[in-house]
Amino acid sequence: MDPVPALDEPLKKVLGPATAKVMAEHLGLHTVGDLLHHYPRRYEERGQLTHLADLPMDEHVTVVAQVADARLHTFASSRAPRGKGQRLEVTITDGSGRLQLVFFGAGVHKPHKELLPGTRAMFAGKVSVFNRRLQLAHPAYELLRGDAEETVETWAGALIPIYPATAKLESWKIGKALQTVLPSAQEAADPLPESLREGRGLVTLPEALLKIHRPHTKADIEEARARLKWDEAFVLQVALARRRHADAQLPAVPRRPRPDGVLAAFDDRLPFTLTEGQRKVSEEIFADLATDHPMHRLLQGEVGSGKTLVALRAMLAVVDAGGQAAMLAPTEVLAQQHHRSVTEMMGELAEGGMLGGAENATKVVLLTGSMGAAARRKALLDLATGEAGVVIGTHALIEDKVQFHDLGLVVVDEQHRFGVEQRDALRGKGKQPPHLLVMTATPIPRTVAMTVFGDLETSVLDQLPAGRSPIASHVVPAADKPHFLARAWERVREEVDKGHQAYVVCPRIGDEEDGAKAKKKSPEDEAEKRPPLAVLDTAEQLARGPLAGLRVEVLHGRMQPDDKDAVMRRFAAGEVDVLVATTVIEVGVNVPNATVMVIMDADRFGVSQLHQLRGRVGRGSAPGLCLLVSEMPEASAARQRLNAVASTLDGFELSRIDLEQRREGDVLGQAQSGTRSSLRMLAVIDDEEVIAEARVEANRIVAADPDLERLPALRTALDALLDEEREQYLEKG
Repeated sequence: MDPVPALDEPLKKVLGPATAKVMAEHLGLHTVGDLLHHYPRRYEERGQLTHLADLPMDEHVTVVAQVADARLHTFASSRAPRGKGQRLEVTITDGSGRLQLVFFGAGVHKPHKELLPGTRAMFAGKVSVFNRRLQLAHPAYELLRGDAEETVETWAGALIPIYPATAKLESWKIGKALQTVLPSAQEAADPLPESLREGRGLVTLPEALLKIHRPHTKADIEEARARLKWDEAFVLQVALARRRHADAQLPAVPRRPRPDGVLAAFDDRLPFTLTEGQRKVSEEIFADLATDHPMHRLLQGEVGSGKTLVALRAMLAVVDAGGQAAMLAPTEVLAQQHHRSVTEMMGELAEGGMLGGAENATKVVLLTGSMGAAARRKALLDLATGEAGVVIGTHALIEDKVQFHDLGLVVVDEQHRFGVEQRDALRGKGKQPPHLLVMTATPIPRTVAMTVFGDLETSVLDQLPAGRSPIASHVVPAADKPHFLARAWERVREEVDKGHQAYVVCPRIGDEEDGAKAKKKSPEDEAEKRPPLAVLDTAEQLARGPLAGLRVEVLHGRMQPDDKDAVMRRFAAGEVDVLVATTVIEVGVNVPNATVMVIMDADRFGVSQLHQLRGRVGRGSAPGLCLLVSEMPEASAARQRLNAVASTLDGFELSRIDLEQRREGDVLGQAQSGTRSSLRMLAVIDDEEVIAEARVEANRIVAADPDLERLPALRTALDALLDEEREQYLEKG
C-alpha cells in the first residue's frame, strides 16, 4: 500500500473539476502533494496599524477607523455612457485625521450596504493621491464587532502568502485551495532520516508545510524555508549519489598508455611544454582510465585553456591500450575544425597505414552527416576494423550503422548541446561501457557542478597557455553615441591593415524563413520594434559602406556543409579579411590571426555566450579586441549585463552573473528534460552550503544503504521527484 495516499489524491476530487483543470494546465499541479509544494513567492504584510494623520504615500497600510459618511455617485463614462456608472465615496476618521475610500462599478454594492456611518472596521490598501487628497481605492476591509482589540492585532499583523499565479487563477484563490488541502500536510512522509533532521535542528516536514503556507511570524517562514531547501538539496544529491554508486559497479576495460606508444611520440613532437594545469588534469584523467569501472569526468576549462589538447592526449592513451576513442562535436563546422586541428597536431602520427606515416601512427577519421557515400563507407570500414584509432564526428556517430571495433573512450565537446539519449546510444557502442570525458568551456560555479553534473567528477583548467594574449572588451553604445560605432569599423580596418582578420557576429541569418521566426521575440525585443540584426544584411551594408574594399564573407548554419567548410578554410588561410557570422563560430573555432570581434546587438546574447564568442579572438600573439555593440539605454539591465562582460575575463565570475539573471530552472536544464524544475525553494548560487552539506550526507547514506531499504519515505520522495525520465536526465547532467 502507498504510504502517502492523502498526498496522492487527485486535486479534481478535492477542489472540483474546474479549479483542478486550471491548476493542471497552467501550473502543472495534479495532486494534493503537488499543491502543498506550490510555495508562496513572497508574503504581503497588511502592515502595522497607521494613524490617518501620518499615512505614507504609495505604501500598503492598515488602519482602524470609523465611517464618517458614505455617498453613492452616478456618472457617465465610456463604459456607462447613460450616466449609469457608480462610484461610492466613503470618508473614515480615527480621531487624528480623515481619509477617503473609493469603490467603483459592481464593487460598490457590498461596501454600500456594510460601511454605514458609525461602523468601525479595519481597512487595508495602497495609499494614493487623487485631486490632491489621500485616498485608498478598493481597500480590503474587515468589520469590527464587540471586543475589537484582539482582532485588530491578529488581522493587521497577518502575513498573507502571495503565490505564483496565472491570469486564470489569482493568488488568493490558490490560497483558498491550499486552506482546503492543508490538513493533509500532517500525513506527509518525511524523507529526511530522523538523525539527520534532529542533528541539524530542522522542523518536521508537516510542520514546515504548515509554516510555509500559514506563517504567524517571519521566523516561521525562515524555519520552513530552511527545512524545505534541505529536502530539495538532499533528495537531489541522494539521486546523484545513487547514480555514482551504480556507475562504480559497472565494469570497464582499464586503459593504460604504453611508455613507447603513440602518446609518448606525440608528446615528443609538441613544440611547447604543457601548462601545470594541463599536466595535473591529464594525471587525473589517466588515473581514471586505468581503473576497471568507467570514468565519468567533466573537464571545465576557460575559453582557450587547451582542453582539446588534454582530451587528445587521453584519446591517444586509449589508442595505446588497443582501444578506440571517439570525439563528439555539436556541429559539423566544429567537427571539421577538431579534425583539422587534431591531424595538424599529430602530423605523421595521424597517418596510420599510409606511406610516410610514423611506425606507431593511427588513423584519424572524420564522420559527419553530410559526407559523400564513398567517403562515408570508407570511414565506417575503418571504424569497424579498428584501423581508425581516433574518430571525430557529429551525432552521425550515434547512428545504428556505425560499429566500433573496441570503443574505449568517448569525449563529448560542449555537453549542453547533446541530449541524454544521444550519449546513451554512444555509450552502448562499446563491448563494455566506455570511459566518458565531457568538456565544457562554459565555466560552471562549484554548486551548479555539484547539482547539475553531480554524477561527474570535475577537473578545472584555469590557466591560459603561454603566448595567449589578453582581450580588451568595450561596450559600443550605438544609439547614444553613433560616432562610437563609426570608430569601431575604423578599428576593424586598422587591424586588417596590420595583416590581421576580424569577426562580425549577428543574432540572425536574415533570409525570409528566419524573418518569420524573428517575430516571436521577448518583451524586451517587442519594446524596440526592431528585429535583431542579420548576417546577410549586415555583410552587404559593411561591404558597401565602412568596410568597402575589404574581403567580406558570410558564414551561417543554413549554408551547405561544404560551403561552410570552404569559407572556414579560406578564413583560416587568411584569404578573407572579415567574416560576418552567426553564433556557429561560438565554440572551438581557432584562427590565431583573428584579433578583433564586433558583436552586433550584443544585448540579444546571454552572458556565457558572449564570453564564448569573445574567446575566438586573442588566440595568437597579438592582443585581442572585442566590441559589444548595443542600442539599449545606459540604465537598462541589458546594458549592465554587457558592462559586466566587458569588465572581466573571468568565466567563473561571469557564470555567476549569468545564473543570477536567469531562472534556476534553466540551470537544471529543464528546457532539455521537459519536466518542471524540482527546485522551488533552493537557489543554486545562494544555497552553496546547503548543497555541499547535503552531498556529504547523501554519500554517507547511499554508501551504507544503496537501495534505501531502511528509508522508505526517502525512496518515495525520490520516486516522486525523479520520475524515470528525470533520473535518466540527471544521470548525464
